[in-house]
Amino acid sequence: KGKGPVATLLVQQGTLHVGDPIVVGNTYGRVRVMTNDMGRRDKEAGPATPVEITGLNDVPQAGDRFVVFEDEKTARQAGEERAKRALLEQRSASSRVTLDNLFESLKEGELKEVNIIVKADVQGSAEAVSASLQKIDVEGVRVKIVHAAVGAINESDVTLAAASNAIIIGFNVRPTPQAKQQAEQEEVDIRLHRIIYKALEEIETAMKGLLDPELEEKITGQMTVRELYKVSKVGTIAGCYVTEGFIRRDSGVRVIRDGIVIYEGKLASLKRFKD
Repeated sequence: KGKGPVATLLVQQGTLHVGDPIVVGNTYGRVRVMTNDMGRRDKEAGPATPVEITGLNDVPQAGDRFVVFEDEKTARQAGEERAKRALLEQRSASSRVTLDNLFESLKEGELKEVNIIVKADVQGSAEAVSASLQKIDVEGVRVKIVHAAVGAINESDVTLAAASNAIIIGFNVRPTPQAKQQAEQEEVDIRLHRIIYKALEEIETAMKGLLDPELEEKITGQMTVRELYKVSKVGTIAGCYVTEGFIRRDSGVRVIRDGIVIYEGKLASLKRFKD
C-alpha cells in the first residue's frame, strides 16, 4: 500500500543496489526498496537473483530489460528518450493516412509524399488517373503511385496499402466484400470515383486541408441478375433475385461484374413476381 509502481526484476549480471539510478524499458527512477523472493528487504542483489523493487516513475512491460546508470539525471534522460521513441513508433504503426487526416500529417511534416494505389476498370483509365495524380504538387509535396492495375480492389491491394501507408483510389471499380472488411479492420482509406477530375479534386483539396465531409453511401440491398429479356419498344429487362436487403422503385442502382462497375443510374421500373 502506497508503494507506487512495483516491478519484479531478475539480475543477469553485476550487482543491483538500493539507491541505484535505473531504466527499465521506457520507465526510469531510483531503486528505493528491494525485496527478495522471501519477502525480505535486501540492500543488494547479484546475478540470477529475482527481486521486487519500487521507485520507478511507471510500471514497465513484462520482458523489459533494465540498465543501471551512474546518476539519476542520465537515467531520466535515457528513460524519457526511450518513452518518446516508443510513442512515435506506436503512432506510426497505428495511425493510417486517410484523406481526412492528410492535411494534418503534411502540416506536421510527417509526410513528404502521398502514397496512392490506383485500381481501374481498364488499363487506359488506370494510366490516365495515375499520370494526372502525379502532376499534383501542393507546396512541394507530390503524389507517389505505389501500384496501379486493372480490376476490383482486392485483399492484396489492402495489404499493400496498409504496408505502405497508402490511400486506395478506385475508378469505376468496387472492393470485394473481403477487401472491404479487411480495409475496415486495418483502417485503410478507400475512395471510389467515376470521373477523373473528381478524384484529382478530392486528393488536391485534402492536401490543402479544404476537404468537404465525406457523404456515406448506404446500401439497402443486393440482387443477382438471373436472366435478360429483350422487349420491343421497352428495351432490355433484367430478371433479378434479391439476395440481401430490399429494392425500391426509386432506388439508385449499380451493376457490377467481376468488381467492375458497368452501369450506374436509377431504376426505370420495378415489378415483383411470386416465387
